Amino acid sequence: MTSETKTILLVSGPALDQLGERDPKLYGTDTLEDIENYVREKASELSVEVKCFQSDSEERIIEFLDEHRDEADGVIINPAALTHYSVGLAACLETFDCPCVEVHITNLYRREKYRHESITGSSCVGVIMGFGMRGYGFAVDYILESLKKT
Repeated sequence: MTSETKTILLVSGPALDQLGERDPKLYGTDTLEDIENYVREKASELSVEVKCFQSDSEERIIEFLDEHRDEADGVIINPAALTHYSVGLAACLETFDCPCVEVHITNLYRREKYRHESITGSSCVGVIMGFGMRGYGFAVDYILESLKKT
């Protein structure tokens, strides 16, 4: 957060690299690349840089977040399956001094019961779900508004 250039970290968890192909009736036809481009476009309104990262590995996601912690002015994360069990990722998110927003393409409460709990969501300022790619736009809007106040 010390650099003059503002940065949002966009982090995507397991299997999100399969968006567009994986169960399009549930997840839609937008790809991860579409989402990343959408977030970059919205963030460019305030000349905010977006660093994107996707991994199926909890360890690699935590390492990416740790590596970029000091430059982050906001975090948008879709932890995917890690949402429901990753205490380590939740602990990592709690260490950020900037707004972290959890986003899910689908409404977790309209899915299997085990998906109704978010371990990671309690470490974020808010959780947005069920709005498809638009949810990422809501998260960007929130972070950009926060940046205007600083």
